[in-house]
Amino acid sequence: MNSKTIANGIIRAVAILAAVVLTAYFFYKIQSVLAYLAIAAVIALLGRPIVLFLRRRLKFPNTLAVVVTMIFMLAIFLGILSLFIPLISEQSKNLSLLDIDELKSNLNTLYLQGLEYFGASKGSVDNLIEDAHVEENVLKGLDLGFIPNFLNSLVNALSSFSIGLFSVLFISFFFLKDSNLFQNGMLTFVPDDKESKLVKSIDKINGLLSRYFAGILLQLFILFVIYTIALLIVGVENAIVIAFLCALFNIIPYVGPIIGGVIMITLTMTGSLGEDFSTVILPKAFYVLIGLTIGQLVDNFFSQPFIFSTSVKSHPLEIFLVIIIAGLLFGVVGMVVAVPGYTAIKVILKEFLAENPFVKKLTKNL
Repeated sequence: MNSKTIANGIIRAVAILAAVVLTAYFFYKIQSVLAYLAIAAVIALLGRPIVLFLRRRLKFPNTLAVVVTMIFMLAIFLGILSLFIPLISEQSKNLSLLDIDELKSNLNTLYLQGLEYFGASKGSVDNLIEDAHVEENVLKGLDLGFIPNFLNSLVNALSSFSIGLFSVLFISFFFLKDSNLFQNGMLTFVPDDKESKLVKSIDKINGLLSRYFAGILLQLFILFVIYTIALLIVGVENAIVIAFLCALFNIIPYVGPIIGGVIMITLTMTGSLGEDFSTVILPKAFYVLIGLTIGQLVDNFFSQPFIFSTSVKSHPLEIFLVIIIAGLLFGVVGMVVAVPGYTAIKVILKEFLAENPFVKKLTKNL
């Protein structure tokens, strides 16, 4: 092997590495578009049975069937949003009736009881706070400039949501109208002798992801039932709506249950404002916390292992690592699409690199 061959090999390796880095950077920059495509693909998977029913049973033309399906799914989405109007109205009413002086008194009582429980005196804690110059540091760090920044962020968020909603609906329409649109687009980048493998991979991915999303719906339903029972036993108003909202947050792996739990406990406490803090509000919050814990135990030790093992054929620990890595790279969106994306990658690797030892071990359950 001469120096020219070695130099060519080094140049080729550097070129391949640079291409991989540039491709990864490109995907990172267009992660919003990838998220729109992923959400639209999910909507297309869920809406496809409705389109087929309208076309085969009711003899609708393809375009009309897709339009009716989109209207039906959008109506469901708006109907779900409308469920939260009574909840928001009730919480606003509770806050408007809030007695600030009584709340301060309750919080102060709870504070003193906590100090007594831990064997600390109020004077020693006050001296500790004074020595740490907490109030001075808080005032120094207070920047009223956050108000216009918050308003700008709110406007940007609403604008991004509007663009995202339109994009998802637009892409979903064409995914439903032409079920082979995505497949044909992928085939343009694949050599002719590899097309059959890609078609086979896409069919298998559709089957696995259909089972995965059906499993997710089952997971959310189980959590919804557990949360609803817990809230109804405690006597929380709008229990069904709160349970549905908090169960829905489980779509976001690991972080979602925490957000949902905080929201559920907060709404439970604010829904009982005006009642005795230590004998009514705190016990209610505690019992709701028990219900949350039961729901998460069932989810972590039954629902998730069942979904991952039977739908995407992956070990829960394997999925955990994939979700964490995707979250570090792409944030919340990455965590949501991590499992479907990882499943698609595994299927493609098995189809195109079936003889590779690493791929064999990684995809042995597919």
